[in-house]
Amino acid sequence: MAALRFSGPVLPDGGSRDLYVVDGTVTYEPQAGAETVARGWIVPGLVDAHNHLGLEDHGAVEESEVEGQALADRDAGALLLRDCGSPADTRWVQEREDLPRLVRAGRHVARTKRYIRGYAHEVEPADLATYVGREAQGSDGWVKVVGDWISRDVGDLAPSFPPEAFAEAIATAHAEGAKVTAHCFGRDVLQGLLDAGIDCIEHGTGLSLDQLDQMASRGVALVPTVMQTAKFPTFAEQGRDRFPDYAATMEDLHARRREVLMSAHEAGVAMYVGSDGGGAQRHGWLAGEVLAMVELGLPAEDVVAAASWRGREWLGFPGLEEGASADLVVYDRDPVADPTVLWEPVCVVLRGRVVGRAPA
Repeated sequence: MAALRFSGPVLPDGGSRDLYVVDGTVTYEPQAGAETVARGWIVPGLVDAHNHLGLEDHGAVEESEVEGQALADRDAGALLLRDCGSPADTRWVQEREDLPRLVRAGRHVARTKRYIRGYAHEVEPADLATYVGREAQGSDGWVKVVGDWISRDVGDLAPSFPPEAFAEAIATAHAEGAKVTAHCFGRDVLQGLLDAGIDCIEHGTGLSLDQLDQMASRGVALVPTVMQTAKFPTFAEQGRDRFPDYAATMEDLHARRREVLMSAHEAGVAMYVGSDGGGAQRHGWLAGEVLAMVELGLPAEDVVAAASWRGREWLGFPGLEEGASADLVVYDRDPVADPTVLWEPVCVVLRGRVVGRAPA
């Protein structure tokens, strides 16, 4: 196969150069006769750190629909997906050279009748560690637990499991070499998870300043999914008649979400970008999450980095260094200066193959 050539500033350092693709990998050594494919800002393939490939509102979907979801993400430049829970077996996606790289967390583990029907293993506290251990063995190094959800008995958000059950489950996953992340909207569940050694928090709208400092010091990541948390007023309205306390909680969490986000940034918490594709959002919307985070006040440079080279490093994947797999996106302007360009990739390259190109 002939060498491919891409020219322009290569992020993160921004130095303008020629990047060549030979046998699917990156090289900066000049290649005679290389075909010039695109010019522009060259960015390591984007990372959707909270994605639900294989899931829709009713639960698992057929393989043909999974393929469509993956292609929508790929065509939007998201070339690495961190699955955050799916009832579908999506391991076959990893065998497709034309679909994004996928880091699977397996199926959510939730409390019985305390999550969206058809999504999760629903278990009681005594079985939590067993199910987490099974998912750890079959996943790609991550497990997703549902930290809190509305309790009809309480009439508000409440922890799904007691702290000791979470602690046993997290220890079990770690013994299997897997990390654990948790869905957390509210406040009450967070301290127990952090004390138990959780590796990542999803959403995290209830986090306090002390907890953010604890996360930063222990390297616990946060994926804030701000397009999802923007829906809290809708959730509150939907539940107001039956659960007024829940409605008040969701409105308060929504009011505080910018404060939490900016405090996490100031505390030095490692934050990553997740669209919640397949959950509250459709697939192919990672750019929307980047812009939503920037609009709440986070520096564009940090958000774009989290959605690209820093996200890749976090998940154990290379950027665009010499010899790395050629997973890259080209834009016609600098995404750090103008993140809206993330909606408009000029060229998408996955595993060294051009899989998407803007019309001439």
